[in-house]
Amino acid sequence: MKQHINRRLRGFTLIELLVVLVILGLLAGLVGPQVLKYLGGANTKTAKLQIEDFSTALDAFRLDMGRYPTTNEGLQALVTQPSGVNRWNGPYLRKNTIPKDPWGNDYQYRAPGQHGGAFDLYSLGADNADGGDGENQDVVSWQ
Repeated sequence: MKQHINRRLRGFTLIELLVVLVILGLLAGLVGPQVLKYLGGANTKTAKLQIEDFSTALDAFRLDMGRYPTTNEGLQALVTQPSGVNRWNGPYLRKNTIPKDPWGNDYQYRAPGQHGGAFDLYSLGADNADGGDGENQDVVSWQ
């Protein structure tokens, strides 16, 4: 009886530990790619939400000024008053800075827009280049 108690107190065998490690490795191999895929999609969704926030701020700027910021004024006109403007009622963003896209790059702004709107606002995605698929695709305001 004493031998049976001592044997149980010794802990796990090497085989038991290896089986647990194999199971954990299989789970990580199956779940890991799905988590990374979800996280990658989160960056694109974040960029879409930020573009919508910028669009709302740009509309508020237009209501005050009667026009959208020019390409030269850019998004900076939402946080600092452009020169020669007197009806500016900003800042139009909560923070007094222009946030970067989720990949750390600047958003692109062009007015008038080339895609049927008053302005084009877009992120070039993870690769910071035109076009692309997945995380490298452009996130745009006109679609």
